[in-house]
Amino acid sequence: MKPTYRAMQVGTPGTLELVQRPTPEPGAGEVLIAVEACGMCGADAADIEGADPALQPPRVPGHEVVGRIAALGAGVPARWRVGQRVGVGRLGGHCNECDACRQGQFQLCRNQPFVGASCDGGYAEAMIARHTGLVSIPDELQAEEAAPILCAGLATFNALKKCGAEAGDLVAILGIGGLGHMALQYARRMGFRVAAIGRGPDIAGDALALGAHVYIDTRQEDAAEALKRLGGAMAIVTMLGDATAIAAALPGLAPQGRLVLLGGGKEPLPLPMGLLVSGERSVLGSITGSPYENEKTLNFSVLSGARPWIETLPLARANEAYRRMRSGEVKFRMVLTMGSPD
Repeated sequence: MKPTYRAMQVGTPGTLELVQRPTPEPGAGEVLIAVEACGMCGADAADIEGADPALQPPRVPGHEVVGRIAALGAGVPARWRVGQRVGVGRLGGHCNECDACRQGQFQLCRNQPFVGASCDGGYAEAMIARHTGLVSIPDELQAEEAAPILCAGLATFNALKKCGAEAGDLVAILGIGGLGHMALQYARRMGFRVAAIGRGPDIAGDALALGAHVYIDTRQEDAAEALKRLGGAMAIVTMLGDATAIAAALPGLAPQGRLVLLGGGKEPLPLPMGLLVSGERSVLGSITGSPYENEKTLNFSVLSGARPWIETLPLARANEAYRRMRSGEVKFRMVLTMGSPD
């Protein structure tokens, strides 16, 4: 690689600035990645707007990173080689030492960095990554379409695997955005009967095109009652952080149905204990997943034809891309590309 690389760092909270940085050397157990594309996730907002202005150098956000290995540090296993296509998601690489790692629960490791938050991420032409956080990228996927799968895809794919529903069951996807649009595709391809729940008629056509069998507009009807008319959902998978909206849909769960939470809202979620007990219903939180699970998600996407709907902008226009992402105008995922200087 060149001796310097371009990066978009958080100069002041809420603002990205384009800088040149010296190209680093990977340390023990690390690789240097020449980044080709990086998706923009809603979780990036906290990293960008809540950044510590005293941090030096300022943080580079982004955790849906795809590129090629440019250099290897000492002790990196032979499975990783220079020139190999790799990706990195939100979880930056487990420690292999803590209790969670010893149990094989690598996604729950408490000693791993959060990419773009506690270590630099992929809004840049290069980044350092732990080898334990690396994900192999299939040749069938372009860098731009693989990037969102490393977070939005993985999170929803794993949530659907944990939801307890079987093929033919009704599964509701609550929140049709960057994550929800992947959840609809995966749910349809897993054999579920899919209900999309959103606000307003403008998203209905997209929801049906993405795989929903039915669209429920919460501005026109009660989501829980609509699900009951369909026989009740064996699972509601929600990306929302809006506790009120989630609670309103909860009575639409069928007996032994499961609510799966992906959103990280700060509001307490009101749970009617009688509803849970009388119908043996349950609530489950789901984090993204391990690199191995990420590779399964990518492979399923290749086999099933599931792809993110994306818009792309070059790295230098990251502020514009970020504003579009925050405005909700993007359908459905914004991706930064590193190939063009402007």
